[in-house]
Amino acid sequence: MAFNDIFLRACRGEKTSPIPVWFMRQAGRYLPEYQEIRGKADFLTMCKTPELAAEVTLQPVELLGVDAAILFSDILIPLEPMGINLSFKEGKGPIIEPSVRSERELKALKKIEPERDVPFVLETIRILRRELSDKVPLIGFAGAPFTLATYLIEGGTTKSFVNIKEMLFSAPGLFRKVLDLITEVTISYLSAQIDAGVQAIQLFDTWAGILTRHDFKDAALTYARRVFNSLKGRGVPLIYFVFNGGHLLDLIRQSGADVIGLDWRTDIETALKVLGPDVIIQGNLDPCLLFLDEERLRDRILEIIYQGYGAKAHVFNLGHGVLPQIPPEKVRLAIEMIHDLSR
Repeated sequence: MAFNDIFLRACRGEKTSPIPVWFMRQAGRYLPEYQEIRGKADFLTMCKTPELAAEVTLQPVELLGVDAAILFSDILIPLEPMGINLSFKEGKGPIIEPSVRSERELKALKKIEPERDVPFVLETIRILRRELSDKVPLIGFAGAPFTLATYLIEGGTTKSFVNIKEMLFSAPGLFRKVLDLITEVTISYLSAQIDAGVQAIQLFDTWAGILTRHDFKDAALTYARRVFNSLKGRGVPLIYFVFNGGHLLDLIRQSGADVIGLDWRTDIETALKVLGPDVIIQGNLDPCLLFLDEERLRDRILEIIYQGYGAKAHVFNLGHGVLPQIPPEKVRLAIEMIHDLSR
C-alpha cells in the first residue's frame, strides 16, 4: 500500500482528487471494536496505555478508509502532571479538582516536561508512526489555552461559564497568569508531539465560541496565536477549530493557523465571504446528518464539496465529533461518498 498523502497536500493548499476526509471522534463509542476494548479498561487507562491508544487510533483507518488518523487521547491529559486530579464520570464528563480560582491555587500548579510527565502519549505516537508508515498521516492535538482554562477554572463542564467569565472580567491579572501558564504547557506538549512524529496538529478551542468578538481577541485569540507562532517552522500543518465560532471567522483567520476548521452552523460558502478564497478550510457536515437516508445524505455531502471548491483547498470533516448513536456502516458510507463524489 502506498502512503496516502492527500490530507497533507490539502493542508499545504493543494486541491486534491479526491478531497481528503477524516472525522473528529472517528475513534470512539459508535464502533463495536472500540467498545470491546473499552469494556476492559476505563477511558483514562486507555489514554495512558500506548498499545491500547494506538489500537483505537488505528481502528477507523482500517475499518473506514479515512485519509488521516488522529491520536486517541484527551485534551485534558496535560492537566494531571500540572498538579490536578482528573477523573471521568459516566454521564457527567470530566471532574477537575481542585478548580483554579485564586492565586494560591494557581501557585500550586507547575509546568510540565512531556518526556517525563506524559511519556505514554509520546510512546503512542511512536507506535503509530511505525504502524502508519505506509498508510496515512497522524494528527496530534491539544486543547487551546482558553478551552483548557475553562475546564480548569470551572472544575469540569458547564453551561453558564460564570466562573471563567467572572475571573476574566473581575480579576484580569489572575486570568492572564492562568492563560500564560496553560499556553506554555500547550506549546511544550505540542512540540513534544511533533518531536515524537505527528505530521499535523489540531488546536481545539471548544469553548471560545461563548465569547463576544471583543473578548475573544484578548481571552482566546492572543494565546492561540502564541501557540501557533511557536510551532511555525516545525514543518507540520496547524489547524485551528473554534466550535460555535461563526461570528469570529475574520479574527480566527488572524490566528496563524494554516487550516481553519468550521463547525456546521456556518456553511462554507458564507464562511468564505468572510475569510476570502485564499484559505484552506476543514469541515463541516453536521454529525446528525449521518442519520439521513443515503440519497439525502449524498445531496448534503455534494453541497459541501461544491462549496469547498471556492476555497484554496478543502479537507472534509464533520462540524463536530461522530455521535455514539451513528451506525458505523453509515460513517463508512459517508466516507465512500465523499471520495467518490469529489473525484
